[in-house]
Amino acid sequence: MPAIAARTVTDELGRTVSIPDHPHRLICLAPSVADDVYAIGAGADVIAVSDYTKYPPETKTKPHVGLPLNPSMETIVSLHPDLILGYGDSKSSEMLNRLDRLGIPVFMVSTHGIEGIYKTIESLGGVLGRGPAAKEVVARLRQRESAIRARVAGKPAVNLLMPIWYDPIVTIGKLAYITDMIQLAGGHSVTSDIAQEWPQVSLEAVIARAPDALLLVRGSGMSLAAVQDRPGWQALPAIRNHRIYYVGEQIEYPSPVAFDALEELAKQLHP
Repeated sequence: MPAIAARTVTDELGRTVSIPDHPHRLICLAPSVADDVYAIGAGADVIAVSDYTKYPPETKTKPHVGLPLNPSMETIVSLHPDLILGYGDSKSSEMLNRLDRLGIPVFMVSTHGIEGIYKTIESLGGVLGRGPAAKEVVARLRQRESAIRARVAGKPAVNLLMPIWYDPIVTIGKLAYITDMIQLAGGHSVTSDIAQEWPQVSLEAVIARAPDALLLVRGSGMSLAAVQDRPGWQALPAIRNHRIYYVGEQIEYPSPVAFDALEELAKQLHP
């Protein structure tokens, strides 16, 4: 059975959650959350993680409980967690209802923008009794952010498109934290004016924005080969001029490891 709840907190979805005073059996239901928890020194308390968790490398030895929004309830129950840490939004309600029925406390984070990464780290620090460690992590990340800003200051932004998928075309919008990261690295996402976080756009809309470059995640299913020979894509200056940048998959994690990819991207955009 989970530990007896001793305090009430509000998570980043605005939910009121009763959690144990000192939770020590943690399940991380998102790769970025696992990275956050390890960064603040609570990795030894993690008993399981979700699928696709890769960072830090120590997480690879942990049992998996399934997909972030569709974990195995049987596996979770068998592990007797004190607390589950998840990532989500309104789409998480079905999973949360299932966990609520099991009586297992769940603290959810919802990270938006670079400031959101800092906020989430400090939120988790408060929940796990590691507030000072969380503040130290945030301070180090802010120093890295400042160094990147200094590196690209005064240099012209590279107008680029970051396609997440090609059929249909899915990209990053105004609310996506990756949009913030591209701007910080000295770039400009040509779809940053779109209100949605992960908007679906037409090829005509992409062509109208005329991105000078493409930004692709290295090793992902979204490759140059997947798009360059598709009808219409040759109309993009980025394709015609073979101006392609590749960034590490760490940028897909709204957590400390994303700063590794961020520093790499800044060096590419502004050597």
